[in-house]
Amino acid sequence: MKHRDQKATRLVPIPPELVKILREHIDRFGVAEDGRLFRTGSGKPFPGSTVSKVWREARTYALTPDQVASPLAARPYDLRHAAVSLWLNAGVHAPEAAERAGHGVDVLLRVYAKCIDGQREVANQRILAALNAA
Repeated sequence: MKHRDQKATRLVPIPPELVKILREHIDRFGVAEDGRLFRTGSGKPFPGSTVSKVWREARTYALTPDQVASPLAARPYDLRHAAVSLWLNAGVHAPEAAERAGHGVDVLLRVYAKCIDGQREVANQRILAALNAA
């Protein structure tokens, strides 16, 4: 994790379906000495070039041709941005989204505020409901 001690850890809440998949993977393949889930046959991390090659190929299976030609999910790291944007647009409060992403709230809002879209009407309804409840 960036800007953290090499042995630092953090909790990352994930859906039960993903927990099941990860547990099955660990039962079948174990983990590397450093705790990595995915590694080469010798236990080393995959080279970045290998990850990039597999990612480019996977995009061709998961996306339409127009999407493949676009910058959509061009890198695996883009999925992190997509996840955080999804959480915020789904109404997850900034402190919770920041904790899940491993950010401070200030960083989260600086990086992702522009990704929050279509929330004005929801905000107006919530404010009106709060005023009517008072």
